[in-house]
Amino acid sequence: MDSRRRSNASTPVESESPSSVDTPATESSVLFDNLDELLRRLPQENQYILVTGGLGFIGSHTTLELLKSGYNVIVIDNLSNSFEVVFDRIKILAQKFHDTHGSKMPSLRLHAHDYRDTSALKDLLQEYRLASRWGTPKSKIAGVIHFAAYKAVEESIRHPLKYYANNVSGLIDFASTLGDFGIKTFIFSSSATVYGTLATSGLPLKEELCVHREEVYIDSNGETQTLQPGCTGITNPYGRTKWICETILADLAASDPEWTIVVLRYFNPVGCDSSGLLGEDPRQAPTNLLPVVVKVMTGQYAELQMFGTDWDTTDGTAIRDFIHVTDLARGHIAALSTANEGKLAENFRTFNLGTGSGNSVLDVVTTMESVISKPIPRKAADRREGDVGSCVAVVDRSQQELQWKTQKSLKDACEDICNFLDVSGLSS
Repeated sequence: MDSRRRSNASTPVESESPSSVDTPATESSVLFDNLDELLRRLPQENQYILVTGGLGFIGSHTTLELLKSGYNVIVIDNLSNSFEVVFDRIKILAQKFHDTHGSKMPSLRLHAHDYRDTSALKDLLQEYRLASRWGTPKSKIAGVIHFAAYKAVEESIRHPLKYYANNVSGLIDFASTLGDFGIKTFIFSSSATVYGTLATSGLPLKEELCVHREEVYIDSNGETQTLQPGCTGITNPYGRTKWICETILADLAASDPEWTIVVLRYFNPVGCDSSGLLGEDPRQAPTNLLPVVVKVMTGQYAELQMFGTDWDTTDGTAIRDFIHVTDLARGHIAALSTANEGKLAENFRTFNLGTGSGNSVLDVVTTMESVISKPIPRKAADRREGDVGSCVAVVDRSQQELQWKTQKSLKDACEDICNFLDVSGLSS
């Protein structure tokens, strides 16, 4: 199957259409008071989750895990950095999963337009609107997971306005439109870059280090600390867009208690689905470590440039918290479930999604070499602008409050990538 097939689709691709649902014949006061709770209790087969950027690397794996969990999924993706064949592959994998487990395949739809196309978005949301006699908008869409952002650090330094326009301005219009349709459960794709230079300060990267309102917490020494909102040393426009978006969402949640907003701060996603059908295959030149390693393995690049071999680390290369993308995707399911069950500590909550341990760039290269039993050509290169030397998550909050933790290793990620290359016919 050609992983680079392009699409000019402008109409929805779907496996099942939503049916209109009228308001039950219940006393108005009772229904008005309990409608939110009734919607929460809808079985998952009657719930729809809207996923922007749902054909990208993390988005596609999350879409698959949502379908496995029984949610109907609506994907918005403008295909600027993904391929429509990914949609077909998600359907194949989800159908196989449900056939194996004797369960019904949920609905999966694709709307191939930009999430900032407000007119197209309103037309889509109108299809899922629930009738209400009291004028309070409600929807069969039980939550939104928002991935549609530009994310290349170096590009953000060269083209900051592009990043602010898409990531920040786009979010404002998007959230406003969702609110107009009564869709107020929102899972936001953020980044560990919001911690800025704190990543190299020696401090454990806990969520409390980056807050959006005054917060009191007990530190590791048992002492009470008061934190003020703000950020410390964010090193690139991409990171600043994520911090600004978090702030906007925190203010939105504070202004309207009907919103439930979860911010997930990713560390370094790697790997792919173990089937080999889904992987990291962007249209644009990759900037993340393992996709570049793959380019070297397949002969597309002559060698791997290791940016910075003089960091203050054991082997001189940068340390990152590499999390398998399937674990990361399942973190979104945990966040969505916690939000929709009303179990969040507050209506705006941030969580780190990582393993809680770090590996150096050299660790990653040598692990891949052990999997393929071949050396990977590499050379030292200067540090990239905007990089930090170490970035590792503290994951206590996500483990305790979301009941989620990682299960897969760095070696698993390398093996799954090799499987993807074999299935795609890209291996050398």
